Amino acid sequence: QVQLAESGGGLVQAGGSLRLSCAASGRTFSSCAMGWFRQAPGKEREFVAAVNWSGSRTYYADSVKGLCTISRDNAKNTMYLQMNRLKPEDTAVYFCAAASPGRFSTTTTEYVYWGQGTQVTVSS
Repeated sequence: QVQLAESGGGLVQAGGSLRLSCAASGRTFSSCAMGWFRQAPGKEREFVAAVNWSGSRTYYADSVKGLCTISRDNAKNTMYLQMNRLKPEDTAVYFCAAASPGRFSTTTTEYVYWGQGTQVTVSS
């Protein structure tokens, strides 16, 4: 079992930055790939970024490449998403998720544990 809790969301002006955190509890955190997803009102939940169990591999959606950095600290059971040069279209609820063991994926169906989400609002 892995329990996840996001933090770090808020209101920011366009061009600003935010750092999201995902605190995990449970002994299996360090063995799971982790991901960030987001969901804007009226839209499907979409993939943002993923990191493998050790942090040595990362993958990003095209829309955030060069703008976001995903990382993790297994000693602290925490994952991060640094978001820079934010745009109004980045406004969404951001969720962290833990993948099924052995999986490293961009699809929501491969993720079995989800946090409650944190709101990110970017004003123009």
